[in-house]
Amino acid sequence: MSSARDAVLAAIRAGLAVPSEAPPRPPAELDRSPPLPAERLAELFVQRATGSGANVTTCATGGVAEALGDACARHHAERLVIPDGLPQGWRPAGRELLIDTALSPSALDALDGSITGATAAIAESGTVVLDGSEDQGRRVLTLIPDLHLCVVAASQIVATLAEALELLAPSIRSGRRAITLVSGPSATADIELSRVQGVHGPRHLEIILVA
Repeated sequence: MSSARDAVLAAIRAGLAVPSEAPPRPPAELDRSPPLPAERLAELFVQRATGSGANVTTCATGGVAEALGDACARHHAERLVIPDGLPQGWRPAGRELLIDTALSPSALDALDGSITGATAAIAESGTVVLDGSEDQGRRVLTLIPDLHLCVVAASQIVATLAEALELLAPSIRSGRRAITLVSGPSATADIELSRVQGVHGPRHLEIILVA
C-alpha cells in the first residue's frame, strides 16, 4: 500500500514540476492581430452588442435626438433622467427630461429610463464603457432606471478591452472615476439556469450608434 501511495505522489510531483527553462515567447509583434478597419469594428460591435441583448440603432450625427425619441416611443418612455452635460442636440423632443441633481434611488426608480453618452465601446464583446464624464453622470443613472439609452460614436469603438483600458488610464489614475462596463441588459441566472433580466440593472439597453 505504501509503495502504491509513493508512486502516486511521485507522479503528481513530476506533473507539477516547473521546467528549468521556460519555452521562448514569440516576439510581441506576433501576438498582435492586424488592426481592423473602422467599418469592420462598427459591424463587429453591433453584432456582439445585439447578441448580448441590446438593441442598436445607427444614425447620422444630426439624427441623435430623433433616434432617441424613436427608442423612447418603442419603450413608452416619457420621463427620463439625463446628466447635466448631455449635449443639447441629443435631447429628444416631447419627453420630460430631468437633469440629475443627486436624485435619490427611489426617485430614479420612478422614472422610465436614462440617457447618457459613453467614453468608449469594445468591438470584440459589444461592451459600452462609461467613466462618469459630464455626458454620462453618476453610475446610478445607468443602474436603477429600467431603460438605458446610450449614445456611442463610431469613432469611440476600439477592438479590445486592452485598448479601452489604455483610453481610460487618465480617468482611472487622475480622475479617480468609477468605470462601468455594460454588455447588454442586466441578466442573472439562478441555480436552475432560469434567466431573469433587470435584477442588477436595466432590463433594456438601447444603443444609438452615431456613424
